[in-house]
Amino acid sequence: MRRAWTIPGYVAAWLVSLALAPFAALGVWLGAGVAARLLLFAAVYLSYEMIGLAAAGLLFVAGRARDRQAHAALQRWWACSLFRAAARIFRLELEVAGDEAAEPGPVVVLIRHASLLDTLLPEVVLADRHRLQLRYVLKRELLADPCLDVVGQRIQCAFVRRGSGETERELAAIESLARGLGPREGALIYPEGTRFTPDKLARALERVQALAPERSARVSRLRHVLPVRSAGPLALLAAAAPADALWFAHTGLEGLATLRDVLRGGIVGRRIRVALWRTPRSVIPAADALRWLDEQWARVDDWVDAARAEAG
Repeated sequence: MRRAWTIPGYVAAWLVSLALAPFAALGVWLGAGVAARLLLFAAVYLSYEMIGLAAAGLLFVAGRARDRQAHAALQRWWACSLFRAAARIFRLELEVAGDEAAEPGPVVVLIRHASLLDTLLPEVVLADRHRLQLRYVLKRELLADPCLDVVGQRIQCAFVRRGSGETERELAAIESLARGLGPREGALIYPEGTRFTPDKLARALERVQALAPERSARVSRLRHVLPVRSAGPLALLAAAAPADALWFAHTGLEGLATLRDVLRGGIVGRRIRVALWRTPRSVIPAADALRWLDEQWARVDDWVDAARAEAG
């Protein structure tokens, strides 16, 4: 039922974007504001949506609807193509440190979430460069994207309902996703559960202070990331044993949490820096795991702070 309105809606938006794309391209060429670049990117994004849906349809017709390798390859192509287009339109640069930490699998990837665009980075940095096939823990609202809806459900993503009140069911879905990871696979989660903004950080710290004052001392110094929503990451780490933890920090996309932020123009010319490091399974504690997780997440915050200071 959901796809009965999302797919026609995307097709209609795609047709409109194609009609406007020449004007947007002309605007970019003439040096118009970020709105022209954003409109051009929307046309590219929606075009890749259509190609992705068509490819998924062909796989279905060919009897390969359960072929995870083929759908993972389709997702990798989709995300990397879209990122390359964004990099060209918005003049973005990407720099990766710690690349060697990505291999071997299996790994549990814990990634910072600061913007709309950082959702493409794991496919660019891990899947494309290292052929690491990722299973994602994603919010259920993303099913409104038809390509992600169709392909994501064929590659064993877990689309969780945040705040549903059915925690056990959602955690069971996360644990199921993590089981049986192979040597070329990873399970990925955004431990913050939502995109970072300073207002969200202030509210999150107040919530921690009210509900878990003993934990507040550990997370109160966070500046660039939100406190971890612990249930999902801990369930994923436990179920994915013996996979190591792979930390995925990045900077350069701050202040782009919403479309309004992007329209302000700050995205053009950004330099995105990524850092990867790994924690072996042998040193991940079974007891007091939340304390360990908070301490590791503070390291992500420290790296972001240092990288931003270095960038000026």
